[in-house]
Amino acid sequence: MFKKSNLTGLGYDFVDREYLREGENEYTRRFEHQLNSNDYRHLTSAEIAILVHNGNYSPNWKDVHVTDQFIPEQIQNSKFYGLVRIGNMSPSFIAFRDLQLPIGIYNSQIISSDIGNDVAIHHVRYLSHFILGNEVILSSVNEMETSPTAKFGNGIVKEGESENQRIVLELCNENGGRSVVPFEGMQAADAYLCTRFRGDDVLQQRFLEITENQFSERRGFYSMIGNRTVIKNSNIIKDVKIGSHAYIKGVNKLKNLTINSIEGAYTQIGEGCELVNGIIGYGCRVFYGVKAVRFILSSFSQLKYGARLINSFLGDNSTISCCEVLNSLLFPAHEQHHNNSFLCAALVKGQSNMAAGATVGSNHNSRGADGEIIAGRGFWPGLCVSLKHNSRFASYTLIVKGDFLHELDIRMPFSLVSHDVANDQVVIIPGYWFLYNMYALMRNTSKFLNRDKRQLKNQYLEYDILAPDTVNEIFSALKELESAVGKSLIQTSDQTDQFCTEKGREHLIDPLVRLQYEIVLDNAEASKRKVLVAKAKESYSVYKRMITYYAGVMLVNYLSEHSIEKLEELLSDLSDSNREEFVNLGSQLVLKRDLDLLLKEIKSGQCNSWDEIHECYHKLSTSYPLEKFKHAMISYAELENLSTGQWDRSFINNLMKKTLETKKWINKEIFKSRSKDYENQFRKMVYDSEEEMDKVVGKLSDNAFINQQADELAMLENQIKQIKL
Repeated sequence: MFKKSNLTGLGYDFVDREYLREGENEYTRRFEHQLNSNDYRHLTSAEIAILVHNGNYSPNWKDVHVTDQFIPEQIQNSKFYGLVRIGNMSPSFIAFRDLQLPIGIYNSQIISSDIGNDVAIHHVRYLSHFILGNEVILSSVNEMETSPTAKFGNGIVKEGESENQRIVLELCNENGGRSVVPFEGMQAADAYLCTRFRGDDVLQQRFLEITENQFSERRGFYSMIGNRTVIKNSNIIKDVKIGSHAYIKGVNKLKNLTINSIEGAYTQIGEGCELVNGIIGYGCRVFYGVKAVRFILSSFSQLKYGARLINSFLGDNSTISCCEVLNSLLFPAHEQHHNNSFLCAALVKGQSNMAAGATVGSNHNSRGADGEIIAGRGFWPGLCVSLKHNSRFASYTLIVKGDFLHELDIRMPFSLVSHDVANDQVVIIPGYWFLYNMYALMRNTSKFLNRDKRQLKNQYLEYDILAPDTVNEIFSALKELESAVGKSLIQTSDQTDQFCTEKGREHLIDPLVRLQYEIVLDNAEASKRKVLVAKAKESYSVYKRMITYYAGVMLVNYLSEHSIEKLEELLSDLSDSNREEFVNLGSQLVLKRDLDLLLKEIKSGQCNSWDEIHECYHKLSTSYPLEKFKHAMISYAELENLSTGQWDRSFINNLMKKTLETKKWINKEIFKSRSKDYENQFRKMVYDSEEEMDKVVGKLSDNAFINQQADELAMLENQIKQIKL
């Protein structure tokens, strides 16, 4: 709204009087959030004379306050309006990389702001209602301002505002039906909880109350810039809270943001970026033309090369570049690097990778923009894959290039899904990764562990391919394979599902039986055409082998730290236990019963803050390794159809031997799948010689991951030798 007032009023009345309570003034919020404890005084007449001589101006010099370490000669050609307080100054310059600037204020306009100690402000055309920390550098910035209702990216409503002014993130669905209220410190687990349980109005109201209780509805908070942050060559910066040691250069617009940054995990934002209504975690990198609106970027993640992130939550240790992501909730370790990939209205549960040309989430093929995609961790849609809402995918689903015109429900993990265009059918190879690409699969775990740059790892993020969630999916897949084989074999409607399942199991476990007929999987695609299962017998066998390996590895690790007597005591306690359901809570796996208890405590008021909820996550993280071990033991007992009370020492020793054999097989498969790249003539044809190939791609014998796996095998052998039964 345009208005004109007397120049002497510039910089005052930041907060309308109707929003000030008794004993408050427009500076109340400002004085509550000081970054230093300087003692300020008024300018002397001599100092004012020097300032005026140096081309400075203020309509009210008495409201320019300084400390005893004030150097008026280092303030030149600048204007001051409202209450301005300037911290200590020294006759020095500050250098950051190749930028060297003298301390002081030069060719700038300052309105009602606090300037920290030894700050360098050069060519800032408009700086209004900011609190600057110490040794901050501001150089060549057009506009830095703060509104009295600044929220810094949090989804709160200030006094006098209406509910429709609240910022929300429309996650997982374009229609806003799963919208969440963002807040500083929000984790992927928080976002997941807020998007689920939408039928529970009491729980959803509690989430809103807990969020609102973290913040003040009062007006008058100033933007803040932490110590040793550098901002240069930028256009508009409005309503921001920026941590220390951040580096911001060449941005077009930063508005309504919290940018977390500290010395050991500093955040950088680079040229051409426009970021609005968001929260950015520690140690993030945002570069080169990024556009992000209504978003949360979690710690140690990257947006770059023109990426667009809108109405989305991106988990820790993730990268998005050159592409578009809308209305999505992405758990940690998401990778999407290609210009023409598109992700929309999706819940992707971590360790995912989007290939070039993948279109996961166009809602233009439905009657309303209200479809959703749900994918377990390890989701990998391949080159030029197009998927239709609603679809659901088990963990580590790999989808081959193709247009999938119907909704899919892929319930078997580690599968390859392909579109057989010639025969107009979908073909699924369950357990494909174990059978044909062990190198890429096993490398997945170590890759994401190495990329986890969190300094405080008090939340256990599960990166192992074999964990309670994936193993539970494998058990479901075993039953699905038995049913599909049995129904395809019998092909009559007068037999019960149980009979078909039993017949299918008989054929799958009998080594003399060859499955020489089509195996059709029911309810996997919303169409009348066939969905076929290939390699069912091999898949069934490798699934069971990997459950055994999962249990064996957990057993060896447990016995490496505990006595056999402790194990026997624990197994005795588990004798009547059943395999339990786990929930992927933002890449942290928790028992469903523990999650149900947490939700109950939230609803009853026992948990009244997000800090308390986060503390619950941390406690569950502490107990998770033991719960995972229990799950592994119960899983193996179920697989072998025995009670945990039958685990004598001979049986335990036999399981460890099986585990070692499987580890050797895994290493062999890792080497074999990678060696294909060195033997394929089409890969070799671009090199003049084997020596050149070794120079370009490296020798197979020098492969770091293969050598790491060999070390892990040696370690496992040594662990087993050290265990005393």
